[in-house]
Amino acid sequence: MQTNLLSQQFKAGSLAEDSTTCAANATICDGTSCVLPEDTFNQTLSVVLSTVLTIMLALVMFSMGCNVQLKNFLSHVKRPWGIFVGFLCQFGIMPLTAFLLSLAFNILPIQAVVVMIMGCCPGGTASNVIAYWVDGDMDLSISMTTCSTLLAMGMMPLCLLIYTKMWTDSAAIVLPYDSIGLSLVALVIPVSFGIFVNHKWPSKAKIILKVGSIVGAVLIVLIAVVGGILYRGSWIISPKLWIIGTIFPAAGYTLGFLLARLAGLPWYRCRTVSLETGMQNTQLCSTIVQLSFSPEQLELMFTFPLIYSIFQLLFALLILGGYRLYRRYHVKTNTDVEKPAQKEDSKSNGKINGGFISDEMK
Repeated sequence: MQTNLLSQQFKAGSLAEDSTTCAANATICDGTSCVLPEDTFNQTLSVVLSTVLTIMLALVMFSMGCNVQLKNFLSHVKRPWGIFVGFLCQFGIMPLTAFLLSLAFNILPIQAVVVMIMGCCPGGTASNVIAYWVDGDMDLSISMTTCSTLLAMGMMPLCLLIYTKMWTDSAAIVLPYDSIGLSLVALVIPVSFGIFVNHKWPSKAKIILKVGSIVGAVLIVLIAVVGGILYRGSWIISPKLWIIGTIFPAAGYTLGFLLARLAGLPWYRCRTVSLETGMQNTQLCSTIVQLSFSPEQLELMFTFPLIYSIFQLLFALLILGGYRLYRRYHVKTNTDVEKPAQKEDSKSNGKINGGFISDEMK
């Protein structure tokens, strides 16, 4: 203690002799005490970003709802085979993949936990926008996102309990049920309005859908870019997490597509399930991480959700580009025509969605 006291006196004496040791932007500097203004850049940017993105996302989901027909949406709920396959992908494949990747790369326990949190999160709303652009089943896409968000209330604690007990006590992980609930509300309400508009004014719904799909694509890129600025001081993390952040979404897309195909779903629904599986709710993962760990622990893995977000977007764009090229040169479809009355899983449904016609539908 005497040594610490002498050290403090020495520092005070040095400051008294040379007041220039204070930073130029110090708010208080009397030669012995300097107080720097708090850097609120990240905090301010986070609030602005959250507000703007929430409003824009609600508008985008409203436009996506304009492509949903209520009877088709309800048919997925009444005969939830597609939703069940998506459930297996979301809370079966993704947590297991996260667990195996954590073991394979032998990362730190705290890093393994954040990878597991990402694997246990529900699907993100960005998948709905990409599903539209790859001519997926929008009714299935939105019903899967809604159900996975709702089921996350129970499945996230269960999956974390099963997979993280070798690294930490699952009770130490704080699940923000209010954030999950808000995500559900922010999804259901705008989509419901969109479905209503599509029912009452189908011609206007088409215009809203096209505008919203473009805005949604821009919004997805904007989130990734601004996220990089927001966390500009947190990019120095383990190379292993960079590798896992690259492999994980690619594995999700691939395994989701394969399981959907094995389950006998038509091609356009396979694409939908694939996107719903690989595209996770990274904002929710970031919230859980911030609530559950100390600042010292966050330095080891805080940027992983953003890394995953970047690569899930990159692979989604590659899927979109590959599909568009294939459709341009091999498939003649017209997705701009009005959807006529049709039976579920009919051949016309595959054509209107711009998808391939599966063997069982020929």
